[in-house]
Amino acid sequence: MTMPTPPPVRPFTLEELRDARDRISGVITRTPLIRLEVPGLSRRIWLKLESLQPINAFKIRGAANAVAMLPEDDRQRGVWTISAGNAGQGVAYAAREAGIPCTVVVIETAPDTKVERMSRLGARLVKAPFDACWRAMENREFPGVEGTFVHPFDDHDFVVGNGTAALEIFEDLPEVDTVVTAFGGGGLISGVGRGMKLLKPDVGVWVAEPETAAPFALSFEKGSPQEFPNWKASFVDGAGGKSVFPRMWERVRSVVDGGVIVTLDQTRQAMRTMAETARIIAEGAGALPVAAALEGRVPGENIVAVVSGGNIDMKLFAEIVG
Repeated sequence: MTMPTPPPVRPFTLEELRDARDRISGVITRTPLIRLEVPGLSRRIWLKLESLQPINAFKIRGAANAVAMLPEDDRQRGVWTISAGNAGQGVAYAAREAGIPCTVVVIETAPDTKVERMSRLGARLVKAPFDACWRAMENREFPGVEGTFVHPFDDHDFVVGNGTAALEIFEDLPEVDTVVTAFGGGGLISGVGRGMKLLKPDVGVWVAEPETAAPFALSFEKGSPQEFPNWKASFVDGAGGKSVFPRMWERVRSVVDGGVIVTLDQTRQAMRTMAETARIIAEGAGALPVAAALEGRVPGENIVAVVSGGNIDMKLFAEIVG
């Protein structure tokens, strides 16, 4: 069944953000904000550890809010989403909590660790190539999959749920100057960025992307949503799409102040630094904003890097940081 046209994009309100926090409080973890202690570093880098969520990724915030906001008829039909792993885990977890079935169309290059976790959460898995999944996210349908579609980033309620992290950041560090997150589809930065601007309008909001997949930086340069021509898969599987969706560009262009492209070597070093100094396990996407901050690529004295996830196979992690 073809999905209806999604509603027009609109910015969320502070009231919506606070309501979402109350709504999902029984599902998510209020994650800590800790300082990354690196000798000789003049600026202060703080880590918002979304890697400590029940699914080890921020996506549970948006998924929990989106599923909770569905009308009863839509919930009873079951839900489905598209994912490389973290959104799928979030929707599967929220669906399990709500007692409804879930299907995840999984990008076939998704790490085994994430695939296994989605399966353990009770999701029915359908594997497909990256390009087919990317088209399905645009079209909001996939052959043979039925139920209520929960978009992994282009969904108002999902974005609001993600934005609840901004409330926690501001409460824990009112003097925050800059917040930086990875960019995959744009759901994290559009939520956290909008939330931070509502709470502290002069805060800097920045995006970090891998050199192998940086459509936002190109879009920011051109002033319009762009495709990234030289996209390559890498160990940074939770960020870096092939393009910026026009609807997501509408959401982020008014709240993001700049974008940074991070090399894979810088990402590896950030993963290593977090592991050595704070004993934090971050996946590639979670390390991107930390790399941007460590390299001095974003402004500010109090920089919050959102560690978006820690879902990575430990053998691969050891190979990367070793």
